[in-house]
Amino acid sequence: MIKAGIAGVGFMGWIHYLAYQRSTQAKLAAFCTRDSRKRSGDWRGIKGNFGPPGEQIDVSALQVYDTLESMLDDPSIDLIDICLPPHLHVDAALKSLAAGKHVLCEKPLGLDTNQCDQILAASQKYNRSVLVAQVLPYMGQYEYVYKAVAEGTLGKALSGYFKRIISPPDWIPDFYDLKRIGGPLIDLHVHDMHFVRMVFGMPRRVMCTAAMKDGVVKFCHCLLEFDDSQTIVATSSGVQDQTSRPFTHGFEMVFEKGTVQFELAVLSDGLDIMPLKIMTTDGKILRPELPGADDISAFANEIDDAVTSIRQGKPQRRLDGQVARDAIHICHCLQLSAQSRGWVNCQ
Repeated sequence: MIKAGIAGVGFMGWIHYLAYQRSTQAKLAAFCTRDSRKRSGDWRGIKGNFGPPGEQIDVSALQVYDTLESMLDDPSIDLIDICLPPHLHVDAALKSLAAGKHVLCEKPLGLDTNQCDQILAASQKYNRSVLVAQVLPYMGQYEYVYKAVAEGTLGKALSGYFKRIISPPDWIPDFYDLKRIGGPLIDLHVHDMHFVRMVFGMPRRVMCTAAMKDGVVKFCHCLLEFDDSQTIVATSSGVQDQTSRPFTHGFEMVFEKGTVQFELAVLSDGLDIMPLKIMTTDGKILRPELPGADDISAFANEIDDAVTSIRQGKPQRRLDGQVARDAIHICHCLQLSAQSRGWVNCQ
């Protein structure tokens, strides 16, 4: 069984810890953090926008390190699971690959295309896998559409609209810092750009009209054009100044054999869900029953796929570092478009 070490014990490190408890292919063997309380197992201060809050964990069966470098010296660890803040991803990934470890990196792979390319080049140099945990394609409705595209059950994907909006993330003071977090495009919209890249391919050019904050896209509407002139994709994403709807996402995708709709909103008084449905070209409404699973299950399946990728020497498409790199590139093209107020070539 593959042995993994988590680098960074924040919210995502906690979620990945829970996922390893369900993984059938990987065993969590170690973690590293500079926080002495977390090294002792006190993860109770961790909170996020989904999943359970942190708990006191038993660290007796884990190797605990205060630095990434010391964890990299552990010869028993095969995979470094990077859950550090985004601006630390490139350095951690390069050090891990140089130490002969495979890498599973939480999104974003890097804050810009150059950082992503550095990591991917190191993956080739050291013959080690770089896999990117975007997770969205492993979640319920998105996984259903991803598999429909892969299997061709609905025919060709013709067009799509994707939505991902949050209320102000005041708990992240440097959210709009392009050199640390990357703003809404890199932190939020990259999920949809990654999904679009997998389903429709690489856009030829993009247009982004946006409300800006300190020169960074805050909220935007975007258009993406592809080599196939009949393919149309639009997106809406970013931060809106209200607190009654902390989060919403959804999509409407048109296929040759029908249109698929889904939307979920987290509201201050509960959830508002428009379940996934398919409106067929012959007038029927289909409401497929999705497998019952929680958010942690998606992360566990993602980890199991990472192990499969390592064993086969080829990344599963949902984890492919090159696809994740392309999603970052699209987001930067959108930032440039918002600044120039014009079309930007992506290819």
